[in-house]
Amino acid sequence: MTEYSGQQLSQALQEARLTDWSAAQDGLRARFSTGDFMAGLELVQRIAAVAEDAGHHPDLLLTYPHVDVRLISHDVEGVTERDLRLAQQISELAASAEIDVAPTD
Repeated sequence: MTEYSGQQLSQALQEARLTDWSAAQDGLRARFSTGDFMAGLELVQRIAAVAEDAGHHPDLLLTYPHVDVRLISHDVEGVTERDLRLAQQISELAASAEIDVAPTD
């Protein structure tokens, strides 16, 4: 299993066109601006469904008015292809629900 870090991770994000995700020391991070709590809850439920199907579970934080997502492969304590694939699915879910990416603090 390939583990990504540093410049290699930044390049993998660019190649996968995951512009709404950023590389952090503790994995991949994205914030989705849901605008209200119920839209955030719906996004969290959709993320949970694809994560369960993938057998790979992100850390999620639902607040008003956004959802924060962190992906990391806990078994290797790093970012792997599983994280990139799930990030792509999550981005597609957000886009299909017309939810925009928001800057992280």
